[in-house]
Formats: sequence, C-alpha cells, structure tokens
Amino acid sequence: MDRLDRIADRIDALLDRIEPLLPSGASGVDWTQTTAARWIEQPGGGGLEPVVHTHPIRLDALRHIDRARDAAERNTRQFLAGLPANNVLLSGARGTGKSSLIKALLNEYAADGLRLIEVQPRDLVALPRIIAAIHGRPEWFILFCDDLSFEADDPSYKALKAALDGSVSAPPDNLLIYATSNRRHLLPEYFSENEQARSVDGEIHPGEAVEEKISLSERFGLWLSFQPFDQDRYLDICAGWIEALHPKPIPEPSEWRADALRFALERGSRSGRVAWQFARDWVGARGLPGPGG
Repeated sequence: MDRLDRIADRIDALLDRIEPLLPSGASGVDWTQTTAARWIEQPGGGGLEPVVHTHPIRLDALRHIDRARDAAERNTRQFLAGLPANNVLLSGARGTGKSSLIKALLNEYAADGLRLIEVQPRDLVALPRIIAAIHGRPEWFILFCDDLSFEADDPSYKALKAALDGSVSAPPDNLLIYATSNRRHLLPEYFSENEQARSVDGEIHPGEAVEEKISLSERFGLWLSFQPFDQDRYLDICAGWIEALHPKPIPEPSEWRADALRFALERGSRSGRVAWQFARDWVGARGLPGPGG
C-alpha cells in the first residue's frame, strides 16, 4: 500500500504541473446572457471568456466624430437587419474615439442581438476557431481588434487576410470585423519602398512591397478616418466630461479652461482621451477635502 500511495502522490503532483498548461475550457459562453467576450490564448489551446462588466460609454457621449460615428452606426444597423454590410477599419490619431465608438455601438444595439468578441492582434491566428465557435448562432457578432498593426512576417497578418477576403471558405453571415489602428495600411512603411515604384506610360506604379501592404487594408470595405482635435473641440469635449462627472452646479469654463490647456500641453496631445483624463483629474481633485479640493 505504501508503494501505491507514493505512486498516487506522484500522479497528483504531475497533474498539478500539467493542469495550468491545458486549455481553460472557457469557450462555453452563454450568448443569451453575455454581450461581450474575449479570446484567451493559452498553451495547448484557447477559448472565449465572458466579459462581465463592459464599458458603459454611449454614442451620444462621443463628440466631434459625427461623420465616422454615423457611418459606423449605419453599417452596424445594416448588419443587424441582415443586409449587406462591410468590415470596418478605423484609423487615425490616437485617443480620438476609435475604440470607444465600437464599444458604444455594442451598448446601443446589444438588445437587438449585437455581440462583441475582442481579440488581441497576436491571437488572430485563432480566427478559424473563433468563427467555428459562433457558426450558426442567431446573434450578430463584431470581432473587435484594437490597435491593429503587423510586422511583415507576422503569421496573424495572413490569418486576418484570409478571414477578410482570401479564403476558399465564405465568411459567416453573422460576423464582421471592426479593427482600429494608428496605421492606415496596418504594416510599417519604409522610405526605401518608394524606390521600388516604376513609371509606366508616365503613371507611377507602386512596388510589390507597397502593393502587399495596401492589399490588407483594402479588404476592409469601410474606412473611417479620425483626425486630431483642435483646441476648441478639445475644450468642448472637456466640458462634456466635466458635466458628466461633476455634481451640480456645473462649474463655469473660466474655472477649468486654463487647467485643461495646461494638461494637454503637458501630455503633448489634444484628444478625446486626454480630455477624459483631464476631467477625471480636475473633478476628482476638487472632491477631496482640504487644500487639494
């Protein structure tokens, strides 16, 4: 019996070491109760994990991106109606509301069957497994990839390319890909690539390296561009967040305007994200007792 007990102890110890390497088994998401999930990649496999607390931002909180917001919302409504709709690439300046827009769309249309799956760019090689997990479901899924960019030899690049428009299998009707990026063409671009351009009958034709980079972004049927905010728009966004966060009465702009401009100068950016951060800092500091408040 002592020998059997030692063997059992060794088996238990071995299982304790192996268990963390096994797939989590998190792929069983109840989409009737869950509006968002994220793909978790682990050694030996991966799965979908429900997001318990989603970001509460709403569409009406997004200021000065009306054109992009209206186009993304219309595309999403087409999708939910079973009409033709496009994959969407949201590109441009950092902190201008690209990812917030996608989160707000989920909050606006979750009751209509919209669901969101967040995937890290490095995990896009799992796209075939994710597509298989939602195949045939009645919900409408946005696969959300934030801050998307690749190196030229990244295997995720080819996986995304195939999922968008390059595979022999048709993409599922209940899935669209919405991606955000600071790069319009998703891949690094080098000055030396311009040397590959050639002239044909007086027209400039890009080299193969440039064509390859453009080919991925062109697989997104809808391009939405986000521009940096000027000072007036930045201050208007600050005012909106201060109004949302500050208890009544709402302070006058003269009380916080100089602080907001100084905050943006220190950060080197005037964006919606910086405006949100300033409002939290300014309102929060005035809620403290004593000299800081």
